[in-house]
Amino acid sequence: MASNDCLKAILDKSAETMSPRQLLSQSPAALAGVTEDDARKLKEAFGIDTIEELADCKYFHWAQTIKTLARTEK
Repeated sequence: MASNDCLKAILDKSAETMSPRQLLSQSPAALAGVTEDDARKLKEAFGIDTIEELADCKYFHWAQTIKTLARTEK
């Protein structure tokens, strides 16, 4: 299955034909389930304008790290 076919499941209809490189510069609203209002709130709270900035957000990385560490705790 081509990467673009796999992406269709996680993208808004309007972004389905874009390549991963093109998607990086799009608003997080291009992701399925993320509304324009959600994207506005991400901008207000974290200064996130694009999918690339969302992927690079240190707070999300920190949260993922905490979750991973919690899974390895005894």
